Amino acid sequence: MQGVQTIGNATLIAYDDTPILSTDPWMGGDHYAYFGSWYLPYEIPNNIREDIIKSKYIWFSHGHPDHINHDSLNLFKNNQILVSEHFGSRIYKDLKAENFNISILKDREWTNLSKNISVMSISTKTQDSILLLRSNNDIFINLNDAGLNSSKFIKKIISKFKRKFLLSISSFEADMLNFFDQDNNFIKPAISNKFSAGEYLSMLANVLGAKYIIPFSTFHEYQRDDSVWVNDYIYPIEKVHEGISKKHIYIKPFSFINSIKDDDFFTPDIKKKKLEIKPSSLFGDNWTDELNINDKKIIENYFNKFLSFKEKIGFISFIVGGKEFNLKFNGSKDKGISFEVPRNSLLTACKYKIFDDLLIGNFMKTKLYQLNSLYDPSADFTHEICKFGDNGQAYSKDELNKYNNYYAKKMGKEYFLDLFATASKDHFKYFFKNYQNSKYYEKLKKVYYYLLK
Repeated sequence: MQGVQTIGNATLIAYDDTPILSTDPWMGGDHYAYFGSWYLPYEIPNNIREDIIKSKYIWFSHGHPDHINHDSLNLFKNNQILVSEHFGSRIYKDLKAENFNISILKDREWTNLSKNISVMSISTKTQDSILLLRSNNDIFINLNDAGLNSSKFIKKIISKFKRKFLLSISSFEADMLNFFDQDNNFIKPAISNKFSAGEYLSMLANVLGAKYIIPFSTFHEYQRDDSVWVNDYIYPIEKVHEGISKKHIYIKPFSFINSIKDDDFFTPDIKKKKLEIKPSSLFGDNWTDELNINDKKIIENYFNKFLSFKEKIGFISFIVGGKEFNLKFNGSKDKGISFEVPRNSLLTACKYKIFDDLLIGNFMKTKLYQLNSLYDPSADFTHEICKFGDNGQAYSKDELNKYNNYYAKKMGKEYFLDLFATASKDHFKYFFKNYQNSKYYEKLKKVYYYLLK
C-alpha cells in the first residue's frame, strides 16, 4: 500500500506499506476546538484512526486547535513529532516542555521519512507552514490554512513531478465574522454572496501548476449556542466541485490516492454526525459573569506587552457581563476596537496567549472604530497580536524588525514580492470598506494571483 489518505479536518496520512506520516490530527469525537465552538462533524473510521495513531511521524502545521488539538495531542506521546522552523519556536518549546519527542524540520530542505516518502517544510511569516510531500513520484502540496506563500519557490520545486495534488482550505468563515455596527446591527460579510470555493481552489492550482484538487482543512461545524449561527456561512462541501475549472481534476475529500497506479482514487463512506447544539456554559462561559480586579490585571498585563501595537490604536474595550472595561493606548483616541465576550474564554485567551482562538470561535462580538477590519494596515490587530505576538513572541518594533528579517532571509527576493502583493491586497481592503462589492474586486483579485504566479 503506497499513497495518501485525507481524513478529518486537515489530516493527510502517507503510507509506504505502513503509515509513515500523519498531519494535523484532530481526532474529533469529544475533542473540540475554539472553546468548544467547533466540532468535527465527519467521523474518522476506526481503521483509519488506528493508522493515524500508529504513524511513525506526526507533523503539525501551526498552533490553531483544529490543527494541534490539545485533547487529541495526548494520543501522540509515542510518535516522532515534526514542526517547522519558526521565529520564536513556540510550538517546539511548548511541546518539548510537555515531554513530546519533537524535532524541527530544516526549512526548504527535503527530509526522507521512508524509501518512498519525503517531505519539505516551508514556514510562513504568519506562523503557519506548508508541507510538500513526495509519495513515490507524486507530489502533494499541503497548503492547509497558509495560502499562497513562496509560490514561485514551490512551483519550481514541484515542476519535475508528473502528478501534482493541491490540498487547501476553501472557506471564508474560519476567521472573525461576528462584526456589529455602532447601532448594534450585525454586519453580514459581503463575500458570502460572491465566494466560490471551487473557483478559489482552481486559482491556487493555476498559480502552482497543480492539476489535481482536494478540498482540505475545511471540515468543521459550529456547535455552541452562541456561535451556531455561523453554520449558515459554511460553504457546502457538495458544491465545491461546481467552481473547479475544466483543466483541473477534482478529487472528493476523504479519498485515498494510490501513488503506484494512476487514476486510482477511493473514497470511503464517511458518516456525518447530526449537529447537537451545546450551551456555552458547558465550556465554562457564562455571559453574565463579570470581571474582578485580578481579571482586569491579567487582561491589562497581556495587552501591555504589545509595545508596537499600542502606538497604533487609541483603545480596546471589553464588555463582559454587561459591564465595560477600557484599556487606553497611545494611538489616535477615536481609533479602537470593542469586544463583547464571556469572562472565562477571555481570561483563558490572555493567560495562554491564544487570542486568535477567540476571533475564530465567532461567539465574541466585535465593533470597529475608525478601522475597516482587524487586518487594517494602519493597526493590523490579527497579525500583530495573534501571529507575530502570541505565536512569534515579537512585541516591540525592534523585535518585529528581527521577526521580519528572519523570514526575509528564508525567502530571499520572493519575500518582497509576497509583501508587495499582500500589502496591495490589504490597502485595497482599506480604501474600499465593503471591498467585495467594489466593481474593481474581481480585477484586483486576478492581479493579486497573477503576481504570485
